[in-house]
Amino acid sequence: MTAGSPAAGDEDKGGLRSALGGLTTRGRSFLAAGVAAAVCAVVLGQSDLLRVGLLLAALPLICVAVLYRTRYRVAGSRRLFPSRVPAGSEARVHLRLDNVSRLPTGLLMLQDHVPYVLGPRPRFVLDRVEPGGRREVSYRVRSDLRGRYPLGPLQLRLNDPFGMCELTRSFSSSDTLTVIPRTEPLPPVRLSGDATGYGDGRLRTLALAGDDDVIPRTYRHGDDLRRVHWRSTARYGELMVRREEQPQRARCTVLLDTRGAAYRGAGPDSAFEWAVSGAASALVHMLERGFSVRLLTDTGTSVPGDGGDGLAGSLQESAESAGLMLDALAVVDHSDGAGLSRAYDVLRGGGEGLLVAFFGDLDEEQAAVAARMRQRTGSAVAFVLDSGLWTADGTMDDAVEARLRGLREAGWTVVPVGPGAALPELWRQAARERAAAPAGTTGLSGGRT
Repeated sequence: MTAGSPAAGDEDKGGLRSALGGLTTRGRSFLAAGVAAAVCAVVLGQSDLLRVGLLLAALPLICVAVLYRTRYRVAGSRRLFPSRVPAGSEARVHLRLDNVSRLPTGLLMLQDHVPYVLGPRPRFVLDRVEPGGRREVSYRVRSDLRGRYPLGPLQLRLNDPFGMCELTRSFSSSDTLTVIPRTEPLPPVRLSGDATGYGDGRLRTLALAGDDDVIPRTYRHGDDLRRVHWRSTARYGELMVRREEQPQRARCTVLLDTRGAAYRGAGPDSAFEWAVSGAASALVHMLERGFSVRLLTDTGTSVPGDGGDGLAGSLQESAESAGLMLDALAVVDHSDGAGLSRAYDVLRGGGEGLLVAFFGDLDEEQAAVAARMRQRTGSAVAFVLDSGLWTADGTMDDAVEARLRGLREAGWTVVPVGPGAALPELWRQAARERAAAPAGTTGLSGGRT
């Protein structure tokens, strides 16, 4: 990106007016003093005072004309590292300014536009940049609130040596910093029917398929020569073997309840932010264990994608999906919906798999909908952030306990969540409760995941 004074032509008049508007307090003071001295000199008939007044008035005007006619040609760039950062962590922004003209610059002030939640607006003073020279500066940004924050545009302020005038030139491009929710490493406990995301014994046999259905791969040292696929070898010009077994990845759905009526309070330590951070930690953990994961909200929105089952297949797709889901959680907000029926409709079309849900307040109707969700999945774990536990007394009434008991009877593993609770310990608690509960109430008979 480049910036400089406008060229002569149609913009001269408007540019000159803006240049006069760039007079600093010092420049305006000199101009006012000069005009006052000239008026007094005329009234009093003092020629020496008139010369002083003209000098005082002319100096800021000369500085404006010189600065306006100065043709600086500079190029600026911004580099953000990293562009996606967890809440509470810092990112560094690198700014680079290149003088692409044949003239040295004067005093320059570099300023970048930054939202107030990321910290104070950075300003840098560059004394002089030689022709063809460059200057590099950097600053840090940090936010405790997740979201997407624009950085830029970059502004360049030109000053004359006397500080009489200051002109601002803006660059056009900007960047975006994505602040994702905090994630916590979770213990590798067993919440589903399989120890890992690759189901034991769930292998798709390809050896019995016809030649048109075979998926060959490049020969590796140690492969059995009896598995060589000669048709593919002739086609690709290198030794190819058939893949006789291909593991099918287990599935996991992370459900986030975003209903505005289900949470109280706001800020980084609120129940809703805990739920968002918990959902982010769960989906990252399950992806690392080899599961194919999707993020689902109460509005029925599924990430990644709404096509098919919304679940990523290959490991490369999982890496891309992790970024998509974390980006979605960075900007997720309370929904206007009052129920979980849309999420239930999405789950109704799915098959077996692990369901990890983060619920807010559940009334009797929504608890019944959540109970029916368990019938559409394999194992199901619910972290319930009831407002009774997040208020000053920190107690849960009998009606809420009855609803949670109903979820357990429907096959859910239910873990109440209080303020400041550590998700890794709750994750272990969920595994212990699931292991201790009878198979008929934990969903072991619902299918392997």
